[in-house]
Amino acid sequence: MEFVRSSPTFRRRRLARRIRRLREGAGLTQEQAAASLDMSTSALSRKETGEVATSVHEVRSMMDLYDAYEPGLVDLARSAKAKPWWHAYGIGNRGYYELEEEAVSVREWQLGVIPGMFQTEEYARELFVGSVAPDRIPTVTAARMRRKDRLGDMTYEVIIEESVLRRPIGGVDVLRRQLRQLVELAELDTVTIRVLPNESGTSFGLEGSFVLLSYPDPDDLDVLYVEHASGSTHIENPASVQRATLTFERLRAVALSCADSLARIRELAEAEHGSHESPVAQEQS
Repeated sequence: MEFVRSSPTFRRRRLARRIRRLREGAGLTQEQAAASLDMSTSALSRKETGEVATSVHEVRSMMDLYDAYEPGLVDLARSAKAKPWWHAYGIGNRGYYELEEEAVSVREWQLGVIPGMFQTEEYARELFVGSVAPDRIPTVTAARMRRKDRLGDMTYEVIIEESVLRRPIGGVDVLRRQLRQLVELAELDTVTIRVLPNESGTSFGLEGSFVLLSYPDPDDLDVLYVEHASGSTHIENPASVQRATLTFERLRAVALSCADSLARIRELAEAEHGSHESPVAQEQS
């Protein structure tokens, strides 16, 4: 089965910017253009902000009115209305899926669980138990596994608090296999994994995990994504994104180097069953 690789939300927003620029290039106000396009000003405004989709017919009418043909605009209008790949898994609109699908750079600070992009199938399945209907667990797990396809065409930098690497979700064997997969993924040129060790004593960043996403189009602002007990929030406010970025940079500065992080993960992966004592404590005993 073929899937549309791109997110319709982002394509709709990209289309919105382009039709707005065409109108402005033609020297027409929204009121003038809307009247000639036989639609209300508010309807055109919503199309130019990406709030609603613009049809292929409307795009062609706009190019005729603005006397400006732009290659690819009709194709963009078609793809903006296409269903994204996760619909094939029976998953409706998922805020993070759309945000991640278009990103070219992701930075994640995690102090709860292994980042979703790096999870093994069995680890992910354990996380869904109790929060997803049992008959849906195989499908949502498969969708999470499919996200790994993007690791080759995006950069992903993650800082993981060490306690996450010691939390035996699904049992010690599941955790061991999960840690070994982390080591394998870290060998990809596009992946960077750092560990914030328990002995760091760091007091910042403890408010919660977060993800920072960046996009290829300079008109697409960086996004701060935060999950919480009642759902999730994505924030584009530059000041908020900047504060999270500074926190990430501070965490990076005190985290272990990439080489030392992988050494720590390997050590934890090879630790004996049931041993959750830190390597530092073991050396001192």
